[in-house]
Amino acid sequence: MEKLRAVAPGVSAFPVGTKFEKWTFSQNGDWVGGFWPGTLWMAYLHSGDEAFRTLALDSALKLAPRRQDTSTHDLGFLFYPSWVTAWRLTGDDSWRAGALEAADSLIRRYNPRGRFIRAWGALNDPNNAGRVIMDTIMNLDLLAFASRESGNEKYLHVAVEHARTAGRVFPREDGSTPHVFDFDPGTGAPIGPNTVQGYSPSSCWSRGQAWGIYGFTTMYRRTGCQEFLSTARKLADFAVGALGSDHVPVWDYRAPQQPYDVKDASAGAVMACGLLDLSAATGRHDYREVALRILTALSETCLTRNSTRAEAIVARCTRNRPAEDGIEISLPYADYYLLEGILRVLRPQDVDRAVDLSTVSGADRPGRSRAGR
Repeated sequence: MEKLRAVAPGVSAFPVGTKFEKWTFSQNGDWVGGFWPGTLWMAYLHSGDEAFRTLALDSALKLAPRRQDTSTHDLGFLFYPSWVTAWRLTGDDSWRAGALEAADSLIRRYNPRGRFIRAWGALNDPNNAGRVIMDTIMNLDLLAFASRESGNEKYLHVAVEHARTAGRVFPREDGSTPHVFDFDPGTGAPIGPNTVQGYSPSSCWSRGQAWGIYGFTTMYRRTGCQEFLSTARKLADFAVGALGSDHVPVWDYRAPQQPYDVKDASAGAVMACGLLDLSAATGRHDYREVALRILTALSETCLTRNSTRAEAIVARCTRNRPAEDGIEISLPYADYYLLEGILRVLRPQDVDRAVDLSTVSGADRPGRSRAGR
């Protein structure tokens, strides 16, 4: 909170990562634009400080042009922690309407032949047209939200079909996953695993594994489908077993130098949130215990509290190790998910107001408003 109070008033664009402890920025948000307003919303929930609320709204508004962006699968990352949360906490329907526009843009990327949402490239670009990545599972909650709020099941249908495809092709027998799985975009036929940010197609990129734990648990909560819960548990059990004794994930669980390779604290923050969610969904306290150990480890060994220069909260994050891009720096999603994780422990009712921790039931179907809860 101290770091945010000092830094946030001077931030006029979207942090994407740090260079020598200072934020670098994107004007349009790249794929991470939702995490800065999301972080400010978490700070507002914790503090009640209206300054954070004002900054969150101002920052979220800058994402408005991205509502019609059909060139990316990351519209959930962009609009869920920013616009959906803004609607839930303010009741202003313009935020809800904008999030629904973003959901309309996202479902245009759905390939009905392969039953997947393509990750990268413009709709008319043949390159990467059959490429699916684990990260997309996190963007599906925007579609679940859109079906709930519009009453139109088409959004949730796309989300469920993509999640079923991902649950079929990504998990290996031991619960590890590749970063990428390729399909023939014309026929929908599977080609096989691949990677961009992992060590190899047969390795296990730790942040992708964390996205899977969180995302499949969320899809279970939105649908009640046991297959999604089973997949989340399978991925979680592998990741928990692969954690080192310091409880900060290595960037790839199967990189040759692990467990002594570079770390990715952002994978830990995402994984902790997913494990807390999974613990609540399954009643298994051991998932919660691991999440608490991860959050404690991040707070004790990865924070920037000893640096007056640092503008971010969490250090020791790795963006793209194979590309030598951002090795053990700070990343905006690490800050966001660390705050979400801590508040999931300390103030779960407040987090529920922002991100909706409910599980679908007969009394809670698409179309039932949750604004201002």
